Amino acid sequence: MNAFARAVAVACVAMLAAFDAAAALREDIVRLPVKLPDARGTGHDVTLIVTVWRDDARPRSPFLILNHGRSGSAQARERFGRARFSQNAAWFVERGFAVVVPTRAGYGVTGGPDLEAAGPCAAMDFPARFAAGAVNIEAVLRWVRAQPWAEPDRGLLAGQSFGGASSLALAARDAPGIVGVLNFAGGGGGDPAAHPGEPCSAEALDRTMAGFGATTRVPALWLYSENDRYWGPRWPRLWFEGYRDQGAPARFVALPASGSDGHGIFTAMPSAWHPAVLGFLRHLGFAP
Repeated sequence: MNAFARAVAVACVAMLAAFDAAAALREDIVRLPVKLPDARGTGHDVTLIVTVWRDDARPRSPFLILNHGRSGSAQARERFGRARFSQNAAWFVERGFAVVVPTRAGYGVTGGPDLEAAGPCAAMDFPARFAAGAVNIEAVLRWVRAQPWAEPDRGLLAGQSFGGASSLALAARDAPGIVGVLNFAGGGGGDPAAHPGEPCSAEALDRTMAGFGATTRVPALWLYSENDRYWGPRWPRLWFEGYRDQGAPARFVALPASGSDGHGIFTAMPSAWHPAVLGFLRHLGFAP
């Protein structure tokens, strides 16, 4: 029996008022043993902690793998806890999806080495950084597609900030079973305190996104707030244009300002992105 088949699920069943009384929103915590490479190709044994949200009245569902951002310090990554996105996960479950939320290597309950660090601010190796995020997601994708509750060829990748960029990185590899990508404020190298609106190595990230666009064939929806203090208003559009101009089918949505920093609009103001995401889901043939 392989490592994916040995994943151990601990069921935590919850009810939300938004659901019909006959259905329950089920939260499972899965321990997934994997071997993940670092930037030098050295393998590390890690047990990913994965949160799975499902409607237990549905025997099979399309799936969405939802990926968290990057904490700015080792201390914050250690204190990260477990990625859940409970409110947004419930919204997608209500629209027919099983939602899978991994806590990547180097964070919180998963622990292990930080595989995503790659270079100083002036010379960040973004392909290596996002590849490190993508291998976590890829391991989870293989596991999800083997589950009896998943429709293996009807999957979406989604992520916020670093998780959005890592989702784009995996989609560029023609990941099996994936039919679309939701990129919420995706990028890397931002610091809203030290250099607001001017992320590290932004031109290098522009080239990286163009590279992803050259090999991506599934539709992508890019969503960024107008007052994102990590990237500013200019860079996300430039990254998107480079991605789209290389042939990737994609659409950019400018979301309104959210609080003092719109970078977290995915969780802070879900109503701002719901209409665009619903349209994208319908375009892909889902019927939420």
